[in-house]
Amino acid sequence: MSAELIKVTINGTEYEVDKGRRLIDVCHENGYGIPSFCYYGDLEVQASCRMCLVRIDKMPKLQTSCTISCTDGMVVTTTSEEIEKAQRSMGEFLLANHPLDCPVCDRGGECELQEVIFDWGDVEERFAENKNAKAEKYLSPIVANDPQRCIVCKRCTRVCHEWMGEDAIEAGNRGANTVIGTYGGWLNCSQCGNCIEVCPTGTLLDGTYRHETRPWELDQTVSTDPYGSDGMQISIGTRGGKVHRVVARDRYVNGLNGEFLDVKARFAHDFVCSADRVKTPMIRYKKGGKLIPATWDDAIAHVAAKFREFGKNVGVVASPRLSNEAVFTLKRFAQEVVKSDSYAVSDVADQAPFFNNLSAPLCTHKEIRYATTILLVGGEPEEEQSFTAKQIRQAVRNGGAKLIVVNDTPIRLVSSASQFVHINPCSYDAFVAAFIGGDKSAAKKAGIDAKEIDAIRKTIDETEGEFILMVGGELSANAQAALAGTASKFGGENRRALLHPLPRYNNSVGAHDMTAGRKSVEEVAKDARALLIGGSLQNASIIDGKDFVVVQELFLTDTTLRADVVLPAASFAEADGTFTNNSGYVQRVRQALEPLNQAKADWMITSLIAREMGVDFGYNFAATAVFKAIADSVAAYEGLRYPHLKDESRPASAKYEIADRDVADALKALSESAASLPDETEKISETPKIGHKLHRLTTMTSKTPQFHLLANGNPKPDSLFVSPLVQFNLDGTKRESEAAA
Repeated sequence: MSAELIKVTINGTEYEVDKGRRLIDVCHENGYGIPSFCYYGDLEVQASCRMCLVRIDKMPKLQTSCTISCTDGMVVTTTSEEIEKAQRSMGEFLLANHPLDCPVCDRGGECELQEVIFDWGDVEERFAENKNAKAEKYLSPIVANDPQRCIVCKRCTRVCHEWMGEDAIEAGNRGANTVIGTYGGWLNCSQCGNCIEVCPTGTLLDGTYRHETRPWELDQTVSTDPYGSDGMQISIGTRGGKVHRVVARDRYVNGLNGEFLDVKARFAHDFVCSADRVKTPMIRYKKGGKLIPATWDDAIAHVAAKFREFGKNVGVVASPRLSNEAVFTLKRFAQEVVKSDSYAVSDVADQAPFFNNLSAPLCTHKEIRYATTILLVGGEPEEEQSFTAKQIRQAVRNGGAKLIVVNDTPIRLVSSASQFVHINPCSYDAFVAAFIGGDKSAAKKAGIDAKEIDAIRKTIDETEGEFILMVGGELSANAQAALAGTASKFGGENRRALLHPLPRYNNSVGAHDMTAGRKSVEEVAKDARALLIGGSLQNASIIDGKDFVVVQELFLTDTTLRADVVLPAASFAEADGTFTNNSGYVQRVRQALEPLNQAKADWMITSLIAREMGVDFGYNFAATAVFKAIADSVAAYEGLRYPHLKDESRPASAKYEIADRDVADALKALSESAASLPDETEKISETPKIGHKLHRLTTMTSKTPQFHLLANGNPKPDSLFVSPLVQFNLDGTKRESEAAA
């Protein structure tokens, strides 16, 4: 249903706007710059900075535009001598105690307070107040704090509460003594850093980046998160061939996630320029021997000669962390070069059962934010799909949505749920058999009462607006097929049913799209004598005993240590390409740096091997040519080209087939699976610790030293004024003093 349009006059010009829109947003959208500090479009109104003042006809005083909803016939003035005088006075109050340390402040050059004051040219200072003088300190291994710069806008506290649901940072004291702080002086939270992102001054700072360089010295490259499947847009700040920081500021990119990022996307980027990167091709000339550095020409020739010997006995495996271009090229290598159908994707769960049974469209993250009812079956979005979790929390808190959580573990999102269906461990098959198939005996096997399922159905039936069914990646193939195949039946006259998968990796969806007809990794490893692997395997031991293994990777991993040839691959920041997120958006990954050492893009490595074996893919070393080949071969990407993907504010989507599905066989299999479950079992009662997945050490996150402290309990140091990395070893134990040593 479309919103009612009304007429509002701003500075003499009439505009048609949606009734009830916030005035400050309407002014900004139409080019009227209104200064503000406490206001943030996706948070509840604070109205404390008093900067966004406007004159509204028939109102006796100036009004804060952030608190005003537009009404028909409203006449607004945003600039006048009266308004500027009031705003200058508020600026004067903010500067009364503020330390004017812009030359040494990390936020200098992108500080909102600095920008507003500079816009006016000068601000009269009539107060002889002492400036704040407080020492910088650490609030966690990656969040630094300079309390003297705080203007008490409370954006950070609201973000922590509304976006993250954590309340880890809060305002203390009153009046001029108000400070932003933490309980116990230390942040024990998910460490998302969104408090840093939204801070308008240099109060909260990136502890992994501070004092490295100035913002205007950085080259900004818009790209996509290399970790999570939500596909959050990021801006990579580089200088001198190094990634210095990653942000999501709207000033650089108007992506689907606004200014939101999680701890991995924001801070875990040291792997790109790590000294541990594979620097050159390496060949193990005999089994049990060492990997010996080699030239690219020798390595490619050696690999091609070996693969010719094995012919169709060559298998191909791609990591879901690779770009669409890389995965697609690996599949082409299997089909066109070695003439084999032996190819796979090394993911923790196969997405085929879900995507092959779509009966309803995929939802966008904006639709999650404004949904009426959300049913989450399995998964733990707050740890693995953090932007999805943020949208869920805001849908509930700010939009009044009803959240139903079905899980065998009381995950943290349960605190936002209107109904928690606590099933027995690993009994999702039984729940789906009961919920979709109506199998009453399966409900008992799942450890729930039939009334709980009736309550879910009642909530869905009463829903008007968007109903979103989210499906966790740990569900069995039959459970995914049954839920995806029956989602359309939850729609109604005033209700739209949508689906949202929860795959683990940044390109799990794209890897599925690129590899139709794939086998499992176990099948490929079993049938092949030789393997070409892009990235690393979930379980490297399955390639033990193979005659010849080639791995394209960034680091020496369990997989590369078993390889006969290791070829240095470029990171996401060193190559052009695309990822596809869990909404079906096809998103650009842009090159921000020249490849480190002798690394090359994965798709380029594979195509070089193919060309040496007599097959030219026709890419001419251009990522655009690879994507054109994808669009010509993969039906869901038909017609897409890189120019269609250039505007992150208007993303392009893959077009998946949506149809009514017959899931009778899947439901039958689910009932049989449920029947094999025990009648009684003990339920999981403990809520997992914040960060138990977000902070885990992986090949990439382990290259950022601060992650080691987070993964090892986030110990609080004796002194908050010295970096925790100085006070602790990476395993979380205290460092011995030099004197003691």
